[in-house]
Amino acid sequence: MAVRVQEEPFNAGDELNTFSKTSTDVGAVVSFTGLVRDVAGGLQTMEIEHYPAMTERAIIEIVEDAKARWSLKDVLVIHRYGRLEAGDTIMMVATSSKHRADAFAAADFLMDYLKSRAPFWKKETTGNGASWVDGKDEDEDALNRW
Repeated sequence: MAVRVQEEPFNAGDELNTFSKTSTDVGAVVSFTGLVRDVAGGLQTMEIEHYPAMTERAIIEIVEDAKARWSLKDVLVIHRYGRLEAGDTIMMVATSSKHRADAFAAADFLMDYLKSRAPFWKKETTGNGASWVDGKDEDEDALNRW
């Protein structure tokens, strides 16, 4: 298991290749890579803030929850903070398991958690000014299914 909260960019392809090579006794590796999405008004920057120890601890706890719910061999979560621009890689989740159903379900669960509950605060700056990003009802609904 690896959880990394970092400011530096990362190469999702390289991360996935490294993750996939860590075990030869799995039948499935599932990954999701999130990108900073442009918004109406033209995103100039997105700034992500967090409390390091709190954020990492919260993500580790949810990874442990996922490992208890599904038969996983390994999990990788990378999430960036700092100043990002549209198109930048913001995060990645990868799961491995003997069977694809567990790997898919765990990755989906982790994504729903990261979107709704991970302690990150995002501020978008557009041509119309800067504003903090509020949670969305559909993200809460997605998390509630677990």
